[in-house]
Amino acid sequence: MGATLNVFVVKQLTHKFKQLKQLCVILITALTFSGIFAVGQASAGQYSPSFKNTDIVEFVTIVGKNLKKTMIVDPNVRGKVNVRSYDVLTEEQYYQFFLNVLEVYGFAAVKMNNNIIKIIRNKDAKTSSIPVVGSNSGIVGDEMVTRIVEVKNVTVRELVPLLRQLSDQAGGGNVTNYDPANVIMLTGTAATVNRLVKIIERVDRAGDQDVEIIKLHYASAGEMVRIIEAMNKPSGGKAGQPRFLIPKIVADDRSNSVIVSGEVKARERVIRLVKRLDSELETSGNTRVYYLKYSKAEDLVKVLNGVSKTIASEGTTKSKSGKKSKAETSIEAHEPTNALVITAQPDMLRSLEAVIRQLDVRRAQVLIEAIIVEVYETDGVSLGVQWGNENFGFTQFTNGPATITSVAAGVKAAETTQGEFVPALLNDNNDVIQEGYYKADTEGDFSLIGAALGSTSGLVMGIATGDWAAIIQAVSTDTNSNVLATPSITTLDNEEAYFIVGQEVPIITGSTSSSTNSNPFQTVERQEVGIKLRVTPQINEGNAVQLTIEQETSSVSGNTGVDISINKREIKTTVMAESGATVVLGGLIDEDVQESVQKVPLLGDIPFIGHLFKSTSNSTRKRNLMVFLRATIIRDANLMNEISESKYNYIRADQIRKQEEGLSLMSNKKLPILPEWNDELALPPSFNDYQKKVQQDKLQQEKGYLPQGYLPQDKSAEEGSSKENND
Repeated sequence: MGATLNVFVVKQLTHKFKQLKQLCVILITALTFSGIFAVGQASAGQYSPSFKNTDIVEFVTIVGKNLKKTMIVDPNVRGKVNVRSYDVLTEEQYYQFFLNVLEVYGFAAVKMNNNIIKIIRNKDAKTSSIPVVGSNSGIVGDEMVTRIVEVKNVTVRELVPLLRQLSDQAGGGNVTNYDPANVIMLTGTAATVNRLVKIIERVDRAGDQDVEIIKLHYASAGEMVRIIEAMNKPSGGKAGQPRFLIPKIVADDRSNSVIVSGEVKARERVIRLVKRLDSELETSGNTRVYYLKYSKAEDLVKVLNGVSKTIASEGTTKSKSGKKSKAETSIEAHEPTNALVITAQPDMLRSLEAVIRQLDVRRAQVLIEAIIVEVYETDGVSLGVQWGNENFGFTQFTNGPATITSVAAGVKAAETTQGEFVPALLNDNNDVIQEGYYKADTEGDFSLIGAALGSTSGLVMGIATGDWAAIIQAVSTDTNSNVLATPSITTLDNEEAYFIVGQEVPIITGSTSSSTNSNPFQTVERQEVGIKLRVTPQINEGNAVQLTIEQETSSVSGNTGVDISINKREIKTTVMAESGATVVLGGLIDEDVQESVQKVPLLGDIPFIGHLFKSTSNSTRKRNLMVFLRATIIRDANLMNEISESKYNYIRADQIRKQEEGLSLMSNKKLPILPEWNDELALPPSFNDYQKKVQQDKLQQEKGYLPQGYLPQDKSAEEGSSKENND
């Protein structure tokens, strides 16, 4: 019985132990579950979060349920969360706690307008639709925002590299500058963005540069600026001051004032220096020397004298003692140094200095390029038949190269005449030395036939049968000529330029001879014949050029009964053209058609057969001359260098082309080629350098490093020769 009771007790205890074990498991499970998802809500609207080894998706789900917000989690959001808060948080603090946890684990929450929050990776947040806030926004903490900050006193390009070092560029932060508006775009958490904005505001305030205007009473504003800028220049070999410590100084010559801008301390230092230098001179007069850069001193003297007289006539200057006296001004030019020496009152000096500064400027130049095209075409056809009969007469037409009478006379004169018959040759005693014989034949004269046929061209055919003779002549001429000239010339503004390519032709202007012709002489004048271009450009306001042009194309056409004749085409005009634009100056068109028919009346009108009784000559002549012009304004040395290099390389390329093509009877090495543009000239060494080289080579020969008899060569000349051969 006792054993049975013990077994029963043991079973009951075992059953109770199992129940207790199950209860402990349930309790432990509940405690564990509460430890994972614990958001102990002390009261309504208050939270005490505590999460241990919680999946981040579950963490987001619980926070969304508590805050009654819809959370959308990106599939790339993974991980465990371990965090606990020992404070009771409000709803706003609880949401900031949620954002802090996401930021620590590399994620971000992007709030949409429809009360939906997207949970994405931190580095993807910068490209999402995060809100753009301003300076009055109350967003703080780790909420992602974008803000645009306007910078007023510093350059955003220099400020952005500094801000990028303080921003999480690998995560959700981003700093971008927009130079045209000088603004910075910041993206990141609100706390980081607000911190960067405070840094920008302080840096922008440190770069604030106010402007002050100092009115000068005695000194010249231009001279004052020159002195101060010379003092601010860094000395050779030493590092200069920081740029923000160097003030900007500008002279206003109109009001004789100095404008100072820069950092406060640097600005105050310049102002003190300007006020100390702006003191009245001990004497009422002053002498200055102005070295001119572009203008001629002699030309400016006349202008300045007129200006000084006008200023002096308007009033008088007041001296230090209070007495009024007329301003005495002396302006002289020093030609060797191209300088002006001016002695005048201080106010007069300032006025004249302002005039000199505006007149002594670099004058623009104008490149005038002309294209002259002349096309000349001539066509002619002649056909005629001339015949004659010794008994009946002949036909003769003068519109052909040779007439039948001139040819017949030439043929007759060219015949050989048989020698005269002599019955006997007698001596002085009338004895017969030789029986009858004929004298030698007389050769004919071919000069007449040569003159008649010398002026003919084409086909000339003659037929002679019995008493009949005929000449048939046919000729066709075709002449084409194309003259192209591209003269170009560069001149200063308002300066005449003259260009000619041609020759001087002697022309007889008079002659004198005495009755005995013992001392005859002639007067000869040489006239320029060729392509001439005379132009005077005037640059107007803007980009237009007014051109006064005289263009002439002339050539020698041939001799006349008195002297030579000259063909001449000339244009005189004034045009307005834009810089770089091409204008046509004029075109001269001359077309001439002539037909000459000579025939025998009635017989020449018979169809077909009538051509035997007439001579026809047709000719056409057409001449066309066009002149094009282009003016280019050259205001700086860079454009002049570009144009010169282009022209230079064009000539050099043409020389290289000719060398590659070669000459049929000469070696290609004989053709000259210009060196490359801006090549340095290779000069031979000086005498001292050559002697030093000789001494060094002797020492090398003595040591056996160089062969005996070696002579030093001019390396620069060798390099230049090899370079030319390579070209």
